[in-house]
Amino acid sequence: MTGPLDGMRVVEGSAFVAAPSGGMTLAQLGAEVIRFDPIGGGLDYRRWPLTEDGSSLYWAGLNKGKKSIQVNFRSKEGQELLKELIGAPDEDSGYFLTNFPTKGWLSYESLSATREDLIMLNVVGNHDGTTALDYTVNSAIGYPSVTGPEGHTGVINHVLPAWDIVCGQTAAMGLLAAGRHRDRTGEGQFIKLALSDVALSAVAALGHIAEAQILDSERERIGNELYGALGRDYTTADGKKVIAVAITKKQWRSLCSACEMAEAMEQLATQTGLNLSENEGDRFKARKQIHPYIEEWCSTRNFDEIQKIWDDLGVCWGPYQTFKELVHHDKRASESNPMFTKIEQSGIGEYLVPSSPLEFQGIGRMNPAPAPRLGEHTDQILEDILGLTSAEIGRLKESQIIQ
Repeated sequence: MTGPLDGMRVVEGSAFVAAPSGGMTLAQLGAEVIRFDPIGGGLDYRRWPLTEDGSSLYWAGLNKGKKSIQVNFRSKEGQELLKELIGAPDEDSGYFLTNFPTKGWLSYESLSATREDLIMLNVVGNHDGTTALDYTVNSAIGYPSVTGPEGHTGVINHVLPAWDIVCGQTAAMGLLAAGRHRDRTGEGQFIKLALSDVALSAVAALGHIAEAQILDSERERIGNELYGALGRDYTTADGKKVIAVAITKKQWRSLCSACEMAEAMEQLATQTGLNLSENEGDRFKARKQIHPYIEEWCSTRNFDEIQKIWDDLGVCWGPYQTFKELVHHDKRASESNPMFTKIEQSGIGEYLVPSSPLEFQGIGRMNPAPAPRLGEHTDQILEDILGLTSAEIGRLKESQIIQ
């Protein structure tokens, strides 16, 4: 099955999360994404988690559906091969995504000499060119100071590299936007995308920067509470954890009905003068009076009973579960979800892999494809795109320019 980006060709020179996830996003939508790595693999080829024989589940996950070419790009001949590949003249190619330093042969000036309308997106750490990773960006952005239990005085890092993931999606969008611009004007484009700018943009959009500037206030650490609305973890009679959230009026009514506390909440609203039915902020203000009702109700019922009641009455809720519990007990992470399919991954075995989460009406979902073996498509790419003969490819292998 072809995807909406069928025919688009992107060359990717990358490592770690942000840039590879951007290329993977495009590959999942049908683009031909060709990742080049040094012979033997790049910096991220053996990143954890690893299988017992040392295959990287991380690398396989971020390179699904791509093609792989191994090139010694420290050599002049290897650099020239990659410049030809990046600047190949096909109408829907000429896209280059990288987080490598864009200097020398990898500069836009050098690469666009091969193809004038080249679209190149470079992921950097900070806008001034200094280095940064998701973890150093996140430490400076403010969230570790408000993550964790109320009263905790230290900092707590978030284990999800959220800014890398958002940066990858932004990179994919940037390439598509530049492609539309090229279609209309014929102009190529060099795009710089700073990881820290991605984070700052999100933090500003969520009101944190304005809160500090306009209100001159510091957000307090509130544990598992949902800031500005009602939402928190509760413990069931059989010791499991669940979260219930009431942001909308409908969600609040459903929760009150399910936990048999509608009358008590009407009385609480009268006593406090708060509009609990209509105002999510008022529910947040009254959370310490509301939580005991939900806590007591949950403490006398086991998980299965709560699940049935809350599902039947439309409560917005979710279980707390580990990755293993997610895989073994949640049907959303199974083949009952059309996004997932079991594939055979070389060096790893059979396991569930998602396609793109975007489901296009009339197109459907592309079947997910495994990550390539390192250098799996070297010969094919050099033959089909650059027109090299088998004798020329053989010479390059003998010279250890490719593998």
